[in-house]
Amino acid sequence: MHLWTLELGSVVMGNNNIPQKKYYSPMQMAWKRFRHHRLACVSLFIMLALTAIVIFIPFLLETFSKYTPISTDIHNRFLPLSLHHPFGTDDLGRDVLARIFYGGRISLMIAGVSALFSLGIGMTIGAWAGYYGGFVDTILMRFTDGMLSLPQLPLMILLAAVDLQKIFPQALNFMARGNYASMLKLMLIVVFFGWMTVARLVRGEFLSLKEWEFIQAAKGIGVSNRKIIWRHMIPNCIAPIIVATTLSMGSVILYEAVLSFLGLGVQPPIPSWGNMLNNAQEYIRIAPLLAFFPGFFILLTVVSINFVGDGLRDAFDPQFVNK
Repeated sequence: MHLWTLELGSVVMGNNNIPQKKYYSPMQMAWKRFRHHRLACVSLFIMLALTAIVIFIPFLLETFSKYTPISTDIHNRFLPLSLHHPFGTDDLGRDVLARIFYGGRISLMIAGVSALFSLGIGMTIGAWAGYYGGFVDTILMRFTDGMLSLPQLPLMILLAAVDLQKIFPQALNFMARGNYASMLKLMLIVVFFGWMTVARLVRGEFLSLKEWEFIQAAKGIGVSNRKIIWRHMIPNCIAPIIVATTLSMGSVILYEAVLSFLGLGVQPPIPSWGNMLNNAQEYIRIAPLLAFFPGFFILLTVVSINFVGDGLRDAFDPQFVNK
């Protein structure tokens, strides 16, 4: 039997020219909608290419080149753009291209890990509040509202000044030591302030889903609350969760850049886009490109993530389909 599809939801002709309906899975429908958002497709390609570059290029530079993110050469300070140094060198003669790509790895890793942990915390709190309701909902949501009312950036700056080695001298000594202490502290701070939006979103979805017939039927046949939450309700609200998590990654990158720019985030010699901007402000007159390159990649990454989030919203919600 030969079948051909005209468009999503159109009629498919089969044997004897009998009209038949072509059915798509939810992911196929979402992908079709996502492809209509051209900026989202371009942004997704940029993000995938940038992720591949920041993962593999620093490894190749460290293996086959003398230009590493931390190798200094005082005799080659502030070199202009050239074939040997496509982005020039900084105040210590370090190759800016290698530092940009390695700093991108750090910034994207912090954003990804922080977004995943924020997703886990927010999903758990929102699921409990929305499913059980009553006293549990009141306590969890009032705590969430209290967290949302806090001035995030001033508190982030205050918490970033805390020394983890004094608070966790033994338990986190293997992680909160040396150059990695600043990265761990930054991720903890971002997760602490990043789960509330997901929690409220999941709660709202659960309040709607728990009244549906299939949930009532599952309760009627004795399915445990744990299975109802994780096997039936979470999969049905995964789309808005993915969108919220994607959009939150852009905010995490900006928070990392702000704290590192203030000297409270990722500490040298580990490069990140934020502390590269902090270092470049002292030489903005004699070497403005030192500030341009990390700023450009921050802008490119955040804008691309936001466009991908918009495309996912359009893909998972039919009312936003582009005509």
